[in-house]
Amino acid sequence: MSQYSDLLYEVSNNVATITLNRPDRLNAITGPMLDSFSQALRDADRDPAARVIIITGAGRGFCAGLDLKDQMAGTGIGSNNGTDLSVQKFDLANSPPVVLHTTDKPVICALNGPAAGYGMDLALGCDIRIASRQAKLAAVFTKRGVLPESGGSWLLPRLIGWAKAAEVAFRGQVLGAEESLALGLVNQVVEHDHLLPAANEMAAEIAANAPLAVQATKRMMRLGLEETFEANVHHVFLQLLPLFRTKDFAEGVKAFIEKREPQFTGR
Repeated sequence: MSQYSDLLYEVSNNVATITLNRPDRLNAITGPMLDSFSQALRDADRDPAARVIIITGAGRGFCAGLDLKDQMAGTGIGSNNGTDLSVQKFDLANSPPVVLHTTDKPVICALNGPAAGYGMDLALGCDIRIASRQAKLAAVFTKRGVLPESGGSWLLPRLIGWAKAAEVAFRGQVLGAEESLALGLVNQVVEHDHLLPAANEMAAEIAANAPLAVQATKRMMRLGLEETFEANVHHVFLQLLPLFRTKDFAEGVKAFIEKREPQFTGR
């Protein structure tokens, strides 16, 4: 039996693939799925055999958002179940948006179908998005009486600028794959049958590079979003010093001199 609720987790060829697995509900998110997703991300981030993470969905949808049937029944995420939420400890350190944002390994979203609400935030939280032509990004929060609660309100303006983000979010727009590409919300649009091969091809290219250097690069880019240029330059230098002492640095230099492809070990 899987240790993850409604998720599939597999590591192959240095790539960890996390698949949302409630296809009958378009992979709508439940409370147990949130916990499992955070755990799967942590496991992949700690696993030396995994250098890149792919997130995708089973069936014809990527993620339809939070499970509205549970919400209407009063048992979904955010329901108080008889307790006063205002006096509960407000700690989201282990929530998927925060865990995803702080994951050092590159994360590719293979957007296989519609991503609505929470699903859109989840997709935007990934580093790279490759979309099937059947994919859609549905910013329908304001049409449901909520807001982009899982990182979207922070991510969207940074990805496409304030004015376009305001238009998409305030109007509750649904963006097709090509429109998402034009806005810069996805990196590539491919035929549906080629989605996972394309994601794995990019993942393999990233995984062939020195993993410690890739992770340090992502970490410095993430911190750089909130730092001054001078602070980031100093932090990058401090990240660089230990990389100089790795076996992978020596291998990279040796491979360059010998005019061959390097074989990195992550040490």
